[in-house]
Amino acid sequence: MPAPYPVAVIPARYASTRFPGKPLALIAGRTMIEHVWRRCQEARVFADVLVATDDRRIQDEVARFGGTAVMTSPDCATGTDRVAEVARARADVEVWVNVQGDEPLVDPESLRVLAGLFTDPEVQMGTLVRPLDAEEVHNPHVVKAVLAVNGDALYFSRAALPFVREPAEGPPVPRWAHLGLYGYRRPALMRLARLSPTPLEGAEKLEQLRALEHGVRIRCGRVTGRSVAVDVPGDVARVEALLRGG
Repeated sequence: MPAPYPVAVIPARYASTRFPGKPLALIAGRTMIEHVWRRCQEARVFADVLVATDDRRIQDEVARFGGTAVMTSPDCATGTDRVAEVARARADVEVWVNVQGDEPLVDPESLRVLAGLFTDPEVQMGTLVRPLDAEEVHNPHVVKAVLAVNGDALYFSRAALPFVREPAEGPPVPRWAHLGLYGYRRPALMRLARLSPTPLEGAEKLEQLRALEHGVRIRCGRVTGRSVAVDVPGDVARVEALLRGG
């Protein structure tokens, strides 16, 4: 029988061009991977929370704080590939959630919204969006999502979509920013892991476009919570300030 709740997987890679050893970076006295793991636990919607890694140092750290780490191949090209490798050994789990390992402030309520998308049996893949701020419209580092009426994604882009030809006419067009959290039913995850990169994915450098180009629908949950990614060592102080409420 499938597990009654999704299983969360946090991909954690030691090698990083801009920040080697990032999962083990100390943030307010705890490693970043522990912060992410604890936020997943706070959501209280997961049957289990696993860390998928290819490095023994990360495995040892996860064991130290009481979590479970699964060793995966160093050849995994993406976080999705790492989650899929874990899922191949767990046919009992119907829904998998991929949680970014470099977002120690991930909102537990957002994780609950993502898990809740799969109460609809039609949903094969899910992700999250939040309202786009006006100053983010032309920022290519903030990915925009264009949604159908039912919440399915029509497209993701770094461009300022949708284009409004006559701004003064009609009601305001809702604009959404994409949050890089994903959930998958097991068959969809296994299928995605087998697919080759696609032209739109390569052009925009957005992995989720591979799913859309192959006809996999992505349901988008709408949230207000935000997170801060740690990309370089200088981001640590910013996250610590936010944790202190500064």
